[in-house]
Amino acid sequence: MSDRTYHHGDLRRAVLTAALDVIRTEGPSALSLRDLARRAGVSHAAPAHHFKDRSGLLTAIATEGYDLLASSLADAPDLRERGVHYVRFAIGHPAHFQVMFQPDLYRPDDPELLAAKARAAEELRAGVADRTPVEDEGLTGIAAWSVAHGFATLLLSHNLDRPVGDRDPEEVFRALTGVTFGARPKGSTAGDDRSPTNPESS
Repeated sequence: MSDRTYHHGDLRRAVLTAALDVIRTEGPSALSLRDLARRAGVSHAAPAHHFKDRSGLLTAIATEGYDLLASSLADAPDLRERGVHYVRFAIGHPAHFQVMFQPDLYRPDDPELLAAKARAAEELRAGVADRTPVEDEGLTGIAAWSVAHGFATLLLSHNLDRPVGDRDPEEVFRALTGVTFGARPKGSTAGDDRSPTNPESS
């Protein structure tokens, strides 16, 4: 089995992928390094070479999640679309999303994690800064993040299956921001781009 460990290829990625599959279907509490080693086809001790323990593995997942979120938000042209991208990230990476906002699962002081969170926070902050006076950024950030995060969480937990139905969740979220924050007047050149913001702003 040790030969399989050393010739496996990208062992770290294989274990992460197996872990994300477990989280997506059974939740973080079901994670076991021994089980993940079996799923990845390596020795039971192999995952510890990369992650040390379960907490280290979940820290790596949270770090990757914040990096992916930062990249997704960076492509958004305005605040409302940052909210759309936030929802898109949650739908596309539900296992990461589950772990990222449960700091009791991982090492919240890990340097790589803190750097990834800072990158995501900066992307979220940028959208708020474009739309509000400096003194309003904090409250606007909390309000907008609450809407996007709440919508994504309800969506992933299937609490919105009936209200959303067959509609595109991204379009539903765009409509939601108009209802919540007020629709843009016709002919206005300034977009009502309010959406999520910084989980670090509070």
